[in-house]
Amino acid sequence: MLKQKIARIGSEIAGEPAARSMGVLPALALWSALFALPLCFFFIVSFWSVRGLAMRPDLTLQNYWATLRDYGDVLASTLLIGLITAFVTTSIAWFFAFAIRFRAGRFGNALLFITLIALFGGYLVKIYAWKSILGRDGIINAALLALGLIDEPLTVFIYNANSVVITLTYFLLPFAVLPIYGSMRAIPEDFVEAARDLGAGSLRAAADIVLPLSEKGLSVAFLMAFLVSVGDYVTPRYVGGGASMMGHFIETQFSFGFNWPMGSAMSFTLMAVSLIIYLLLRTLFRRLVLP
Repeated sequence: MLKQKIARIGSEIAGEPAARSMGVLPALALWSALFALPLCFFFIVSFWSVRGLAMRPDLTLQNYWATLRDYGDVLASTLLIGLITAFVTTSIAWFFAFAIRFRAGRFGNALLFITLIALFGGYLVKIYAWKSILGRDGIINAALLALGLIDEPLTVFIYNANSVVITLTYFLLPFAVLPIYGSMRAIPEDFVEAARDLGAGSLRAAADIVLPLSEKGLSVAFLMAFLVSVGDYVTPRYVGGGASMMGHFIETQFSFGFNWPMGSAMSFTLMAVSLIIYLLLRTLFRRLVLP
């Protein structure tokens, strides 16, 4: 009887890895079909060339050199807008998540629910909403005219890089709050209370205790906000007034230009530079903030 129980337990243990592998296979197949394989395909295409209307597998680096030579200023502008958007979004999201976790008390769940509600609604709807707020006939100009502060509508609120940052920050804020709040949920309140008992103020306790321990959530939020910002082309088109961002030129290469190799090279160049900048900033953050 004992030998049978040992054999049964052994077979169950041996079968667990196989069962887990079978459970992962559907997700792995979906990820491969929708992400990995297309990414590999366009990476290979980025080394091809276009002659007439046909792509040729020439295996050349000309597309990458052309990207750096002809779109270097656009790349720099895109990265700057992405960094500003990611920094502003992550900063606001961290303070909001901190308030939900440690300050709001019984109202924390309500604030978290409002954050989740903000996720609903179409992306274009949010863009047009900000366009109506910042435009010549928008709420801001209407309020300034009603107060008698201006004689005619101002155009400085829209069709520039500032309007792009504002719109992207509004769109990305809920996505940034959730991972930061999730990392803060793992921080015991006793840590903050102990810091206060030792004489630390609220800001000092937040900077020395909560900020280092929420590093993973901050990294996820910053990376997501940064990558979405540098790759976006819809927001600059509708509220940026043609603000120079790489996503617009990449979309043009794939749609109107019929130059998939060039568009792929531009995409991977932007991706590579973005990841390098992110890794450098994360390393700097860990050296400055983490103990």
